[in-house]
Formats: sequence, C-alpha cells, structure tokens
Amino acid sequence: MVQLQEWFAREFSFTLPVWMFPNIVARLRGTPARLEDLVRSIPPEHLTRRHNEQWSIQEHAGHLLDLSELDITRLREFTAGATVLTAADRENRKTYTADHNANSIESILTAFRAERMAFV
Repeated sequence: MVQLQEWFAREFSFTLPVWMFPNIVARLRGTPARLEDLVRSIPPEHLTRRHNEQWSIQEHAGHLLDLSELDITRLREFTAGATVLTAADRENRKTYTADHNANSIESILTAFRAERMAFV
C-alpha cells in the first residue's frame, strides 16, 4: 500500500534542471487520463462514500478541479515576474462547499480535463 503523507507536511525542492521541464508538462498533461483510468471501474456509491469524515474519491477528484483556478493564477503571476504567488486556501473552502458528491464523476472528469489542458 502507498504510504500517504499530509500535503502541507511535504517539503519540495525546486532544483530540477531545465531539461526536465518537458517531463513535468507531460505529467501534468497526463493527469486527467490517469485519474479517469483510476475511477473508471468504481461504482458511484463507492466513489461518493466518505470514510471517517474524510473526502470521498469523487471529492478528491473535484478538489483537483477546484485547484485549477489557483494553478492558472499562479502561472500568470509567475510569468509576469511576481516574487510572491497567491497562497493556497489551506482550509479548502471551495472543495468543502462544492458538494462534488452531488455531481457525476463524468462531469468532474470532463471539467478537470478541460481545465488541465488549458493550463498546459
């Protein structure tokens, strides 16, 4: 089983060489397909089931969609030469209020794919 770590407990290094940039873009571009593949065979009642009040699988997929706006905002800020980028909402209010479990996984995946393709 994959060991999970809290997102905000992670430490990131920004020392990748420039030649790795196409690999990063390829990973970003391929995320919608990987997500679609992961959820394809899971019944809707399992996709929307919460465990111990943690987000469901579908809510996690919706969270990726919710983050798209921040991704695009930060990219625009970075390319404009900003020295500080917009901070993430550590409370994830957008995801908590979106009610992603009331939507279909197909609509979430379609919207996420469109947002991600616009980003890359």
